[in-house]
Amino acid sequence: MADVLEAPAFTEAPLRRDPGVATLTLLASSGTLVCCVLPAVMVSLGAGAALAGLVTAVPQLVWLSEHKALVFGFAVVMLAMSGALLWRARRLPCPVDQAAAIACRRLRTASAVLWWAALAGAATGALFAFVLPRLLA
Repeated sequence: MADVLEAPAFTEAPLRRDPGVATLTLLASSGTLVCCVLPAVMVSLGAGAALAGLVTAVPQLVWLSEHKALVFGFAVVMLAMSGALLWRARRLPCPVDQAAAIACRRLRTASAVLWWAALAGAATGALFAFVLPRLLA
């Protein structure tokens, strides 16, 4: 009878893991770097011919550059969503098991570090895409 009344432990968790949000956030912020920082840095270093070869090999880079407002908008939305999820989960209890608790704390730390790295990447991309062109014009 006790087996019927007990629910699995994973259904009791207030938040479940969603690696999709974190993955999309990292891809979106990486897209900002690829669309705007990579071309600017390559041209600044005198690698314009290499950039032309890269654009020939990967023509999607042109689309990313042409639609940079959409790319940055998506990145900001994903960063906000993942930041809200991290903030909401910051005080949740870790498991009682010592090894699982250590893994839980490491995962939270790694998630926070990756989120800040993604935020820094998006901010760097925004600097190259929107701020520097207006200052240098």
